[in-house]
Formats: sequence, structure tokens, C-alpha cells
Amino acid sequence: MHASRVVVPFLLAAGIAVGQCQTSEDAKPTPPVAPKSFDESAIDKTADPCTDFYQYACGNWVKNNPIPNDQVRWGTFSILAERNRYLLWEELEAAAKDPKSPLQKKYGDYYAACMNTTEIDKKGTAPIKPALARIAGLQDTKKLSALIGELTQQGDPAPLFRFGVQQDEKDSTKQIASMFQAGLSLPDRDFYLVDNKRYETIRRQYHEHLTKMFTLAGDTPEQAAKEAEAVMAIETALAKVSTPRVDLRDPAKRYHIYTVADFQKLTPDFDYSTFFKDVQVRPFDSLNVGTPDFFKGLNDLITSQPVDAWKAYLRWHVIHGSAGDLPKAFRDEDFAFFDKTLSGQAEPTPRWKDCTAATDRALGEAVGQDWVKAHFPPKSKASMDQLVAALDKSLGDDIKTLPWMSDETKKAAEEKLSMYRNKIGYPEKWRDYSALAVKRDDALGNGHRSAVFQRNYNLNKLGKPVDEKEWGMTPPTVNAYYSSSNNDINFPAGILQPPFFDPDIDPAVNFGGIGVVIGHEMTHGFDDQGSKYDGKGNLREWQTADDRKKFTERTDCEVKEYDGFETAPAHDGIAAQNLNGKLTLGENTADNGGLRIAYMALLDTLAKENKTVEEKIGGYSEAQRFFIGFAQVWCQNQTEQSARQLALIDPHSPGKWRTNGSVQNFEEFGKAFGCQKGKPMYPENSCRVW
Repeated sequence: MHASRVVVPFLLAAGIAVGQCQTSEDAKPTPPVAPKSFDESAIDKTADPCTDFYQYACGNWVKNNPIPNDQVRWGTFSILAERNRYLLWEELEAAAKDPKSPLQKKYGDYYAACMNTTEIDKKGTAPIKPALARIAGLQDTKKLSALIGELTQQGDPAPLFRFGVQQDEKDSTKQIASMFQAGLSLPDRDFYLVDNKRYETIRRQYHEHLTKMFTLAGDTPEQAAKEAEAVMAIETALAKVSTPRVDLRDPAKRYHIYTVADFQKLTPDFDYSTFFKDVQVRPFDSLNVGTPDFFKGLNDLITSQPVDAWKAYLRWHVIHGSAGDLPKAFRDEDFAFFDKTLSGQAEPTPRWKDCTAATDRALGEAVGQDWVKAHFPPKSKASMDQLVAALDKSLGDDIKTLPWMSDETKKAAEEKLSMYRNKIGYPEKWRDYSALAVKRDDALGNGHRSAVFQRNYNLNKLGKPVDEKEWGMTPPTVNAYYSSSNNDINFPAGILQPPFFDPDIDPAVNFGGIGVVIGHEMTHGFDDQGSKYDGKGNLREWQTADDRKKFTERTDCEVKEYDGFETAPAHDGIAAQNLNGKLTLGENTADNGGLRIAYMALLDTLAKENKTVEEKIGGYSEAQRFFIGFAQVWCQNQTEQSARQLALIDPHSPGKWRTNGSVQNFEEFGKAFGCQKGKPMYPENSCRVW
């Protein structure tokens, strides 16, 4: 979810860790093998598909594909992401050496500056000294607003809250100012607050990391330890007043319109008018305060913590936020805690990967223009148009036949579906980066200027009409998303390749891959969050009270079901980690609905060709190929640390449960594999929303 709007992505960037660089900084890229859309060698034929379909479809893949040392999660999806990143790297390398246009020079220079670790190491901590000097000058906590405004204005890391512009949840034609909680360095508030062995150990290790980083920045060990204590105290206090992640899934709990004057009363000791002036946002009278309790608690913290504690906190966030472009000792220590300790990554990410990703984040639609020319042929877009149309029809048919929904609500649902907008491949109009200055010898400065550029781009939307054609992801991204406020589904070119999509393979496999992705995004408009928005993208109830009750009963079934799925076992006094059914509810609903309507679309497509799902290719029926194609998108291995962390913060279930959880709720799977009723993948009772 972005602060500016509700965005429901298909998946997170599995396997693309943002670690810094150590011994692998000079590692040279090698061309990755393109993933297959249907990989028979991945199938474990000793497994019973009716007992554990994921093991059957992916067992040999899991056995033969250990996690690379620079990854924490490795799957068929990761292989495609790595391939796209390699192709992007080739483009950046060429632009850095011999640019053919001003735009190529800009992104080539950005990449080259990031790769120049010799220059980065030579500069030492000089690039962050202006920010640290500003912080050192803080004399009164009531001047925090001016200091944070100055840091933000310069593009330096400035914590505490997220300020930006979003679509109004109840009038999607408007773009309004927005405030939201922030300020934590650990992945979630639970890391600070939960009292058990695992979190206690992590907090101790975090304190040690803080101390080391402050020492690297020039503090004495004693002063560094004192500053670490201050950071821990402030971040723990912020965690206590932060709204839990699960609660934020409810749109009503993150929508609170305040006048600027009333918002100021929540935190009287922080002068927001000074901050707004510093970040140069145009005047506004009201805003959405996503998390009011956080801003109330922030005021108590401002008055209770001494100025030196706030200096330590702000110093830490400048150091931490800049670590990737500071000397090697900072990069190594940053990796050691945030990647190795928290996520179980064995070795640092090669520098070329980090810099490719960083350039894509900063100049994604500049790089993307050339990337799509080379890697997204027109026939792929045409095929996607046909697939989207097929899934649209299937979801419409599904709505018409839902046994639990009244005719009145069905009519409203059909109206919302008819208003869906589809965006495929890349934007119709590319973003203008002329205002972003890039220097070939200034990696950290480029990052700061990019932050300012992105901030100004966002703040400039205030009070202006919504650009319905704007994208929230760059073209090479292996992902997809649904936007509730825009009521649109978005499929970047990066995902429209094997194993998700292959224009030369049989329809069953494509419908099991990209077809389910399309269905997944469409279903998001009707999950526990999306169903609270109408076809115009406004937060408004359109189900009858009785239908909403039935809907909630069905989603509660999924919550209970996924709560029971274990993602990490108990050992050494550490409890087992199960999924959070409420956190993952929207994605699980979309997985289940997407699988069902993609299968319906396959049936329609085959019928037009006078074929059935019983016909075989390579010894597997089309129905079986559909389900295997779906499952093999999610073949993966994962470190235990990553599994535990993502169970707490990721709204997506891991690959095993995205597969088994979905097929056990769809009776056509049991029929396709001849399962006996009552088997784990063909239960007597199952959950169904859509």
C-alpha cells in the first residue's frame, strides 16, 4: 500500500533483497537461464497431488534449486526477476559507457555513480556531514519541525511520518494532502513490543548494530552506546502508538479528514506549518490523517525525550538511510544486520544488482522506454488484451451465479466490473525527468536529488485532476497491482513473460499462469478491502447489509483456514510461525478467486476451439496442465528468518500456501486429479468467497 492510494500488488519482489555490498561488490553478472512456463522436471511424481499438490508440482524444483547466497527467497518468480534485472543491467552498462541520447546519459550516469565504490569510499562520510551538522545544531525539541523540514527539503532521510498527496478515499476525483505514521527501522512494531526469545534477541542485536554504526560515524564507543539506547527508546515509543498492520487493512481506519488547524492540535509541540513551508507544498485547508493516535502519541514523545535523544535518533536515520552510498565499512555492517541477521541472507547482493535496482527506482520510466522496445513485442500486448477480455467475461459470469449474493448487490458488482480500466505493459505517456539533475561522481547526492524530485512530483498533484493513466510500477517490474481509488488493473511488461506468459504455449498453461494473475487483480476489486470501494473508486458501501454479512462469514472462513498454515517450525525454544489469516486475507481471496475465474476462462477458450479440459498434451490433461502451470509459478525456497519476518509483514502467503490453499478450495482441482473426497486437497468442506 502506498500512502497516496490503495494499491494491492500481486506479490512482493521475492528474492530481490536490498542488501548492501561486501565481498560480492565486484561480482560479474552472468546471463540467467529463462524460466519455463511448464517444467515437467520440477514435478515430484512420488508425491500424491491429492495430499500435497505443491510438493507434487514443485518437489523436484525445490530439491534442485537451493537459495543463492545473495538471496533470501528463491523461486521461479525470482528467476524471471533476475533475468529482467540482467537485461536492464545490460541497458544501463551500455548507457554508462556510450549513451545514445540525453536520457540515456542521465540514467547511465546515475548507474555509473552508484557503481563507483572507489569514489564513494574516497569521500567517506563527507556527503552526510551537512545533514549531521544541521542535526547537531538542534537546541530545542520544539524546533524539530524546522529541522525535519530542512532535512526533507534537501532529500536527506527524515523519519517520523510520511507526508504526501493521495486520492481522496471518498471522492476519487480529488487529490488531497495526507499524513501517515512512520519512524521505525525494524520491519514491524512487534519487533519492539513482543516479549519472547526471538524478538528479545533481535532487539539486542539491533542495539549492537546501532552502536557499531554510530562508532563508524566517528563517535566514541561510550557515546555510540548511549545514542543506541536513545534510538531504541524513541522507536519503541513510536511502535507503541503505531496502528497495527492488520488494522490498517480497513480503509475506514486509515481515513480521517482533519482541518489543518485541528490536525495541529494533535501534536501542538510540532509546528506543521513550518514543515509544510520547508517542503514547499502549496497551501491547503484539510488533509487525511491516516493514523491520528500516532500523532497524538508523537507529541508526548517530543515533550518527554531530551533534545540529545532526538539528535541521536535523527543522526541514526541519516546514517542508516545513506548506508548504501557510504564507505564499505558502513555497507558491510548494514548488510550484516538488516540482511544477514534479520533475513538470513548468506552473502551481500552484488553491487551491479543494487545499482540496477536503484536506477530503476529513480529513473524507471526513462530506463523503461528503451527496455520495452527490446523486450516487449507488440504480439505480447495483443495476447494480453485477449486474456484480460476472457477473464473479464469469466468474472462477470461468476458474479451472476454466486449463490450467496442478492440480485441487488450483483447488479452493483457488475456495474463496478464494467468500469474496470486495464493498463498493460507500459504508460501511454512517459514521465519527464528533465528536472532531475544527475552527477556521475555523486552517488549519494543523486539519491538525495531523486528523493526531492519524487517528492515534488507527488506534492505537485495537490488539488489537481487525477491522472488515470499514471503507473505505480516501472515497466521491467515482475509484479502487477489493482488500485482501489482508480478501479484499474495494471500489468507491467516485466511479468508478461515465462513462467507467467508464453505466447507459444497451450492456453491451459497461460491461463494457469498469467490468467490467474489477471483474475487475482480483478478479484482484488471485490476482496475485503476492494469491495468497500465503488466503480468510481470511492469508499462507499454497495452491498446490502445482508450480503455484507454473508461476505464476512465467507472471508472469516478463509481467515481461519490460513491461520492454520505453518510457515516456520518450532525449534530451540522458538515457537512455530503460522500465517496471519487477517493480514493475508485480501491476497488469499484474490488467489482463490483468480484461480476459479481463470479456469472458467480456459473452459470458454477451449470450447471455442471445440476442445475440452480432458484432452491431453504430453500425458497431462489440459485441466492438470492448468493447475500445474499455476503451482509452478510459486515454486520456491526461503530462509527461515525471511519466512518468519514475512509472516508478520507480508500480506501475501508463501508459495506453498498460495498453491495448496487455493486448490483445496476449488473442487475442479480434485476432479482433475481424480482425488477421493476427503483428501487434504479435496476436502469435504472448503471456503469460497468469489
